[in-house]
Amino acid sequence: MPELLIVILIVLVALLFAGYYNRLISLRNRIDNAWSQIDVQLKRRYDLIPNLVETVKGYAKHEREVFEKVTEARSRAIAAGSVGEQSQAENQLTQTLRSLFAVAENYPELKANQNFLLLQEELSGTESKIAFARQFYNDSVYRYNTAIQSFPGNVIAGIFSFIERQYFEAEPESRGPVRVEF
Repeated sequence: MPELLIVILIVLVALLFAGYYNRLISLRNRIDNAWSQIDVQLKRRYDLIPNLVETVKGYAKHEREVFEKVTEARSRAIAAGSVGEQSQAENQLTQTLRSLFAVAENYPELKANQNFLLLQEELSGTESKIAFARQFYNDSVYRYNTAIQSFPGNVIAGIFSFIERQYFEAEPESRGPVRVEF
């Protein structure tokens, strides 16, 4: 009888262990999936930017420095490797795109251009999708990191080398107070 109790206890521990291991695998895969969703939206954004720059160039030929900065920021974002590098590159690209739209404000004919308006609307929609994908990614990272840091996940994570994942951070400017000017 005591042998049967020991066998049942071992089986239960093994099932608990296997269940938690599978949960960690599932959470890790969810993060990878979430990252690929961000990647899809970023690719879409990267494809829109050259068209937007070319449209603005047609109206604002003397704003060469802004175009170069946008192009350089896009290239850095495409080449980024880690989540931290990607996050930093995307924040820089967002800043340069803001300067591009600021330039566009100085050209009423450009603001009325149908192609520019469509590109601007498409980019705006893509930015919303990127924001949603980032939120989903960060939520997934939160669940995963919590699972590998709490017991018994930390034991299983240690045995199988599950490592903490990095959040996709927002640009520092977005954390400050909103500035309103009239």
